[in-house]
Amino acid sequence: MISIRGTVLSLHPLFVIVMLASVITGRFLELLTLFVIVFIHELGHAGAAIAMGFKVRSIQMLPFGGVAVIEDDGRMNAARELIIALAGPLQNGIMIGIAWLCQAAGWGDGPFLSYVIQGNLIIALFNLLPVLPLDGGKVMQALVSLLLPYHATLLWTARAGMICSLFMIGYGLSPLLSGGGIKLNLLLIGLFLAYSNFEDHRNVPYRFMRFLVNRNGLYEHQQESIGTAQPIVADSSKPLDDIMRLFKREKYHLIYVMNRRGGLMAVVPEQHVIASFFASNRPPWYA
Repeated sequence: MISIRGTVLSLHPLFVIVMLASVITGRFLELLTLFVIVFIHELGHAGAAIAMGFKVRSIQMLPFGGVAVIEDDGRMNAARELIIALAGPLQNGIMIGIAWLCQAAGWGDGPFLSYVIQGNLIIALFNLLPVLPLDGGKVMQALVSLLLPYHATLLWTARAGMICSLFMIGYGLSPLLSGGGIKLNLLLIGLFLAYSNFEDHRNVPYRFMRFLVNRNGLYEHQQESIGTAQPIVADSSKPLDDIMRLFKREKYHLIYVMNRRGGLMAVVPEQHVIASFFASNRPPWYA
């Protein structure tokens, strides 16, 4: 484990085991090449995040790839999330272009350059699958957040990831039906993704609370940038957490509180609802 300017670089214990096994089987060079490709891929995410002012807490190399953990201080919107997610595959595209140019110019070892191109292509395409925590899953989450409330976005993207992971596990086990051997790599990746999405789904309440905390603090510093408010019409008896689950990440909300006869009782800014929820869970339209 190494720390560089506050960013922790670490190797997962299983990754170390895989590296040692590659030495024994004589595939160390191939695995080292893939390690460098994945590391540059993750540096793409980290570089894009740092360029936009976000803190990168860690870069961890896993048995099936890598992950850059980026601290969301409330400024992460769909556009920034898309840029950071696509910055990784962009590095793979750049490396493919460099290797192809070297091949065309006759520089370097031809088979090795072909392996570099193939490795980058596989890693880029795999990461673009619409399954969290892969880049494609993050792209999907960012796009869905433009249409759905943020709580529903977190919930349904995690569920979609679990469903896709289960299909991957099923496909890895499918050769057993015809008497063949299981597709071990695909099975292990499917299990890893299923576990990741299960944890994401389990942590949705905590992630949503963090979203609300960051959003309440962000309002105080970015009042000028708030655009046209999106109205939310709610009955006065509606619980605060149900109202907040209707918040969209890209919108600012005004809550129109109605009585049982359909009359307007109050118009409440979203930050008052959030503050009231954390203070006492008491509706802000009741003095």
